[in-house]
Amino acid sequence: MLVRIVKMTFDASKIEEFLENFNKNKQKIRNSNGCRLLELYRDKNNSAIFFSYSYWECEEDLNTYRNSDLFKNVWAKTKVLFAEKPEAWSVDKLEIVSSENEV
Repeated sequence: MLVRIVKMTFDASKIEEFLENFNKNKQKIRNSNGCRLLELYRDKNNSAIFFSYSYWECEEDLNTYRNSDLFKNVWAKTKVLFAEKPEAWSVDKLEIVSSENEV
């Protein structure tokens, strides 16, 4: 399992535009081949900072998405809204530790 984490800092006046675009496309992204989970987080201390987490079966699935028209359209509308350069990481999911009550 590959996890893609992207930190995005937006111009405060562009946050609603980002959220509208995300909401319009989130199900399409989630339904991309190999995408198992898509989450969006907002920083508690700086409301202009967001993190997206997407879980992919493998790197090939992520790369296929990143080369798709869907990604190109979403990214074209997103990147013009940034206040800072985005940061991204691809990490391997190694382990999940849950409460004994959750087993």
